[in-house]
Amino acid sequence: MSFGTSAISAPWQNGYNPAFELSGHKVEPPRESSSPPWAPVTVSRKMLDLAQYNCLGEALRAALARWPEEICLIEADRDRENARLTYRQFEQAALPLARALEEAGFGEGSRAAIIMTNQSKWLISAFAVFFCGGILVPLDYKLSAREQIALLAHSKAEVLVAEYPLWRAITQSREFATLAVRTAITTEAPPNADLASAKRWEEFRDLREPKFVPRQRKDPACIVYSSGTTGRPKGCVLTHENYLEQCVALTSLYPFWPGVRYLSILPTNHAIDFMVGFIGPFVCGATVVHLRTLRPEYIRDAFVRYKITYMTLVPAVLKALEQNLRKRLEELSPGRRKALNALIAVNRALTRRRPRVRLSRALLKQVHAAFGGELRALFVGGAFTEPATLKFFYDLGIPVANAYGCTEAGTAITVNDLRPFRADTVGKPLPGAQVKILDPGPDGIGQVAVRGKTVMSHYLDDPEMTRDTIVDGWLMTGDLGRIDGAGHLQLFGRVRNMVVTEEGKNVYPEEIEAAFEGLAVREACVFAANYIWPTRQMTGEQLVLALHPEAHKHISTELVAEIGSRNRRLLNYKRVSGYLIWEEDFPRTASLKIKRTELAAQIREKLGREAVVPL
Repeated sequence: MSFGTSAISAPWQNGYNPAFELSGHKVEPPRESSSPPWAPVTVSRKMLDLAQYNCLGEALRAALARWPEEICLIEADRDRENARLTYRQFEQAALPLARALEEAGFGEGSRAAIIMTNQSKWLISAFAVFFCGGILVPLDYKLSAREQIALLAHSKAEVLVAEYPLWRAITQSREFATLAVRTAITTEAPPNADLASAKRWEEFRDLREPKFVPRQRKDPACIVYSSGTTGRPKGCVLTHENYLEQCVALTSLYPFWPGVRYLSILPTNHAIDFMVGFIGPFVCGATVVHLRTLRPEYIRDAFVRYKITYMTLVPAVLKALEQNLRKRLEELSPGRRKALNALIAVNRALTRRRPRVRLSRALLKQVHAAFGGELRALFVGGAFTEPATLKFFYDLGIPVANAYGCTEAGTAITVNDLRPFRADTVGKPLPGAQVKILDPGPDGIGQVAVRGKTVMSHYLDDPEMTRDTIVDGWLMTGDLGRIDGAGHLQLFGRVRNMVVTEEGKNVYPEEIEAAFEGLAVREACVFAANYIWPTRQMTGEQLVLALHPEAHKHISTELVAEIGSRNRRLLNYKRVSGYLIWEEDFPRTASLKIKRTELAAQIREKLGREAVVPL
């Protein structure tokens, strides 16, 4: 594979990390200057120097010792708090679990999975795993029990920590008999519940301190599944170095410090929230506010109640927030709306070159008061965000840092620095990251490749997929992009047969095919529509079912009804939008695997998008 000449590297290759000072807990906005809105404020204690630590366990232990009396974690559920922990209390809650793991023979290199919704016990359990020298396997709680059991088997997890309703679903699954974990621990189980041999998380009270097990930077820290729940599992093996380097890069641009409050609404198993809602805040002495509901009224209340500083969203949630705000603005009287529009125009003019959050708060007091009055920036990632949505918030004086990344590269590859505001790009590479465009065409567009210390080690137990994905040290992202004259990355679609939903979920069509096995057809195959008919866009992606009927047979009404029935049983983001009929044999390899690239090319040559019959 030849590499094009279009490439960019971060201007901060020395890994610069600012020092911050703070007196007390209240975060005061900085004086107006040429600095970005996330620039350091006056503080008295520095964030940890992560260059001194070899593993996440060491760094997190140091954070607990550095800020024992600071609040590290608040767990809120609707209008009540379930927990409020200082760093000292967090450690006191985690060590008994670590001791129990140690007693169960869990140690260096052992693997432990967590299946939980957003809550304090997720982070406490993760720290206990790292304390014991283990490897963390964060699984999506929204997967079916069957899918979770399959990934537990693939990851070879020895321990499972699961919220009781999720554990109960696993025990009731037909595949439960195949569950291979040695120790299951469940949280929040009712007193008389049948735990099916699991242990209660709350019963671990051994106060004897377990032995801390250090790890090296190149050792695996996590196995994160980007997809592959029913097809070919894609377990990304991320090292301690991957996470430490990513944390240094992100906090050099968007610092945290004691007094900062980060609102966590994304699942902690999500790569973004694991970093920005756990590792990043903790090594800086900040506070994470876990919200166990996604109802809009409670999210709005949390902004005001906790004076939130930062929050990360996926595009779907950001879009919903935009729609809600637009509706409220439209309800204003004509006079108030006219006055507001005038202030927005003034703010737009004064922030054209860079955000000026303090000024925006003064101009648009009521808007910023609704966000708690101390919001410095929102982060968005996981999928493509419409430029109009980013501009809407920026005009209100709420900077949205648009990021681009993938699980295989840790968390983020590029982040928009907002100097000036650009809604049409995903920003520049993070410190330490290099980005290249492979074989760019006349328009400069080619496949995006990235190299740096945040790129994963390998795919678990899949050397073939690893070789195809990491070539000469460069990660093939599968995304089409172009680098403009200012060093910003613009995205234009995908090379690979994949859909990314607005919720930031990767859907590989191969995973969906199991749902359509046994149909009364000769062959069936699922494609991303934009893979067959490239559109050079990042939105409107859909899945299409290609059907090869039996010889001399038509697609019957009964068959269409069966396809529709199976389709409705899939999660909404995994459903196919329609089907097409292909009368020729699917091209196959010697081992009878479908040659998807060749089949897509054949379909593209003979059929257009109009051939897809909607379901």
